Amino acid sequence: MEGFNPQILLDLVNTTIPFGKYKGTLYYRLPISYLEWFVRKGGFPPGKTGMLLSTLYEIKLNGLEFLLERIKKGQ
Repeated sequence: MEGFNPQILLDLVNTTIPFGKYKGTLYYRLPISYLEWFVRKGGFPPGKTGMLLSTLYEIKLNGLEFLLERIKKGQ
């Protein structure tokens, strides 16, 4: 799959969000309501943080959280 970077999925299950209400929470454990808040407020922040948040939003929006749980368990 061209353009796919599996490191993104690993970052979602191993990296914590660096700011805000959920500071210190692993990205993949963020509630969908928090991600929806970003969408309502005009979008995700720039840079890697925004990319991880927008990727997580798409994963959760499409009911694919189980993939992240499997990745986390497989480590």
